[in-house]
Amino acid sequence: MKQTLFIIVSVLTLCACGNKPNTGEDRMKQQRDSLQAIIDGKDNELNDIMATMAEIQDGIRRISEAEGRVTIADGSVEGSSDRAVIRDNMEYIREAMEQNRDLIEQLKQKVRAGNHNSEKLQKMIDGLQAQISAQAQRIQELEAKIADKDSTILRQDHEITNLNNDVNKLSAKTQEQASAIAEQEKDLNTAWFVYGTKSELKSEGILKNGEVLKDAKFNKDYFTKIDIRQTKEIKTYSKSAHLLTTHPSDSYTIVKDANGQCELKITNPAKFWSVSKYLVMQVK
Repeated sequence: MKQTLFIIVSVLTLCACGNKPNTGEDRMKQQRDSLQAIIDGKDNELNDIMATMAEIQDGIRRISEAEGRVTIADGSVEGSSDRAVIRDNMEYIREAMEQNRDLIEQLKQKVRAGNHNSEKLQKMIDGLQAQISAQAQRIQELEAKIADKDSTILRQDHEITNLNNDVNKLSAKTQEQASAIAEQEKDLNTAWFVYGTKSELKSEGILKNGEVLKDAKFNKDYFTKIDIRQTKEIKTYSKSAHLLTTHPSDSYTIVKDANGQCELKITNPAKFWSVSKYLVMQVK
């Protein structure tokens, strides 16, 4: 303000010392005009400074609001959508803080250029600078917290991935074991039977010198494969049939159907097949 008064006095002095003859009224008018021009210029400078300050304060407010949104979202980060919200808000904060830093530098330049040495004005600028610095510190701490949480999430994702891999391996192993057990169970419950005349059984190597299945040199394709849990009746399509292989006598019966043809009925499958999984019947 002292400098402003000095400028006003200087202008008035120059007007008073001018060589051009003026009437008293003209001189007064010139003085008023010069003084008004100076005042208007200072007012415009101050208005510009105050507008910049208001813009900085609005930026500080918007950053604080964005901080709040990040804090709320950060409190319950569970999905990728929440993390996306945090990233968007942090990007907005960084841009707003950069804009505020530029504005504070512009404000300082305007104050220096206008030679405004008001103590009150300087305190306002210092206050804005302090708020910006405090926000920068909070944002730095917030970024560190988010980075730590991201690291935790990444580690948890890695652990979950490993756990899923272990589960998949265990599931595959379990399935493999189940398949092996099922195959073993299938083998345990698999048997073969054949019926034929004496000459047919001889020709296939099943009956040799009156002995059945004397060695492994017989036609296995001549046999029919069955599941002993399901097959409990075997038709012979012959009126005469008897077993050549050994099976407990109390585990089966041979009956005749309506056409007088023999049919083997297995009454106790586990006992019947306990001696041999091959059944050979000779028919006529």
